[in-house]
Amino acid sequence: MPVRNGIRPGSVSPQVRAPLLDFGNEFRHTGVVKTVGLRKSDERTGRRAGAASSAAPAAGTEGHTRAAIVQLLLEEGPITATAIGTKLGLAPAGVRRHLDALIDSGQARAGRSAPWQQKGRGRPAKQYQLTAAGRGTLGHAYDDLAGAAIRQLGEIGGQQAITEFARKRARTIVAGIEPVTEHTPERTAAKADEIADAFTDAGFAATTRKVGAGVQICQHHCPVSHVAEEFPQLCQAELEAFRELLGTHVQRLATIANGDCACTTHVPLLTLPIAAGDRSTTSSLPAAQPAADRTNDSGRSAE
Repeated sequence: MPVRNGIRPGSVSPQVRAPLLDFGNEFRHTGVVKTVGLRKSDERTGRRAGAASSAAPAAGTEGHTRAAIVQLLLEEGPITATAIGTKLGLAPAGVRRHLDALIDSGQARAGRSAPWQQKGRGRPAKQYQLTAAGRGTLGHAYDDLAGAAIRQLGEIGGQQAITEFARKRARTIVAGIEPVTEHTPERTAAKADEIADAFTDAGFAATTRKVGAGVQICQHHCPVSHVAEEFPQLCQAELEAFRELLGTHVQRLATIANGDCACTTHVPLLTLPIAAGDRSTTSSLPAAQPAADRTNDSGRSAE
């Protein structure tokens, strides 16, 4: 059975720390995105499915399976029950039982697929995704403390102090990643994957997917989303870090802090040089795409 970071699927994994905003248990991040059998990038889908199926005879399987389904809703929602069953190796009836329980508790909701998502004839399949209440169960216990600390920082050092704090936090997350030196579509896409992995390690459940002539970095969870609602400098600093590493214009299309289902950043694969001091983004980039009916660089289709 695969072992990652010394932890076997099915065991309780350690907390993930959000740099500069997570000291131990503080600031509302419980490390839930690192629960049993869960992956940080697409090639790990098989590991998660194996963990869910191999744990079946053991006690506590119900909770592990529910956690794996919640993780799929988080990372790939909206997603169909059939797609969930396929990815986790579960029977459709079992998947729907878990989904019904999540809906009854207010943690998930169902909607019909859009016409462009429908495959074949017949009634459109239901698409499931987490609600705000469902996201709230993923760990937000210390927002008030984080918000108070940053407000105090602003009172002492002004808005510039908050901005510098946010920048240092973002740079800490991507520490060790070298900027792109040769701008080709392949190298830019690979660098976006590195950034996504770094943010996943910090608790953001990040993935990438190819969209048109670019790639999108999708952060499906934000351990500081409630704080970022009050202090957008946190989001802006992440965007600046992306630009510095990728050496091109990037555009934030959606954020969890603004009520979207994921923080989505578009990265053009054709280099757009950044003028000195220019913080603007292009206005003609494609809108954030739902996870459904998209295929990322690893060839996995996010149904």
